[in-house]
Amino acid sequence: MVEKHVQNITEDEAALYDRQIRLWGLDAQKRLRASRVLVAGVCGMGAEVTKNLVLSGVKSLTLLDHRTVTEIEACANFLAPHDACGKNIAEASRERAQILNPMVEVSADSSNIEDKTDEFFTQFDVVCVSRCQREQLVRINNICHQNKILFFAGDVFGMFGYMFIDLQEHQYVEEVKEKKEIEQDGKKQTVEETKMVKRTESYFPLSQALDVDWTSSKYVSQLRRTSPAYFIMHILMEFVTLHGRNPDPACRSEDEVELLTIKNALLEKMAVPQEKVSNHFAGMVFGQVSPVCAIVGGVLAQEIIKAVSQKDQPHKNFFFFTTLDGAGVVECIGH
Repeated sequence: MVEKHVQNITEDEAALYDRQIRLWGLDAQKRLRASRVLVAGVCGMGAEVTKNLVLSGVKSLTLLDHRTVTEIEACANFLAPHDACGKNIAEASRERAQILNPMVEVSADSSNIEDKTDEFFTQFDVVCVSRCQREQLVRINNICHQNKILFFAGDVFGMFGYMFIDLQEHQYVEEVKEKKEIEQDGKKQTVEETKMVKRTESYFPLSQALDVDWTSSKYVSQLRRTSPAYFIMHILMEFVTLHGRNPDPACRSEDEVELLTIKNALLEKMAVPQEKVSNHFAGMVFGQVSPVCAIVGGVLAQEIIKAVSQKDQPHKNFFFFTTLDGAGVVECIGH
């Protein structure tokens, strides 16, 4: 994937990325330097992802979003100036993103992602998508899966956020500490050695991770320990599909009722007990809470860096954050 584009980094890049190279090694930095990234959906979370990836030293990053800057977006997205309301949000965010690292090529695309052909996505090594309906997320993921492109999806709704990863067959190295017995001065001693071990993980598409039979023997036993956040994500995806927008603070009362209606119907269809998801969630998914954007966007960017650099094991395959749990949760769900 990325390896075919790998080139030596320049002296200026080596100086700029010196601390990173010391942290994860020159080969990992070269892979980052060769990667072409698409960030689709320049919301508060997308801004966090963009910031971290540009600073990490990727080759290029394209911001894709057809929406305009609103007051809510200007508060959540620190890349978009407050005086840019009414302008395209991808174009308004490009300048500040570019200033973060002049060695990264940052571009903006104001097109609608729904109008993009399959071929458009194949020019990237990494595709990160947010603010899309479920149908589009699945479509883009399938394109990436078939073309061995690293796929990431995520979103933030108020005090709730999620991330999904599909890396197909992913190879990486990680440090493993082993204890070894040696003899020194006639005495046996136990020392700890660090080795780099190659590993492979298999991932599956979003469609399989969403289409789970919770009545099967495998998932009946897993349901009790599965985070409610997984089902909250389903409810929010259904809301966006039905209404073409996120829950709106201006329609809070009506949208809370609609979210609970969707919850009841969806959990019944999935054969999941209604008490699995507390009704309190319906009042917590409005707007974009900046600290939640920072947490989910930070983890998402971290996982992209790990996947591209092939250093350490990325999460498999969901990450959820909600103040209902008060912590981030990693879940592996799918066939």
